[in-house]
Amino acid sequence: MITITPLDAIGSDERGSTHEYFQERMGRHLVCFRKAGSVSGRHYHKGISLGKNPEIILLAHGNLHLNWRPVHQQSIQTEWVEGPARIEIPPYIWHEIIAITDCTFLELNSLSEHEADTFTDS
Repeated sequence: MITITPLDAIGSDERGSTHEYFQERMGRHLVCFRKAGSVSGRHYHKGISLGKNPEIILLAHGNLHLNWRPVHQQSIQTEWVEGPARIEIPPYIWHEIIAITDCTFLELNSLSEHEADTFTDS
């Protein structure tokens, strides 16, 4: 259900590496810096907002655990994600991100899209 895609490495030298990806969304996006040990998410999206259908996160740097499960199911899946990578989360998938290291990621949606399409299941 969750799709994680390594970014295409197009070059590397003593400065570091360069990666390329196709960006199909335009408009305002979020840049998130998370400290090691922090937790984000613990919610799901219904896909009401175009930017959340699916939710796309580009992990630029760092390592994280992505916990997820279909809404109203109890069994949680855990994915280890090492940046750089693209994470795609469909609607009605509850998810949380646990930063294992300091992380930097982009969310290809705006804050207003996030606020309009974020739900918790108790």
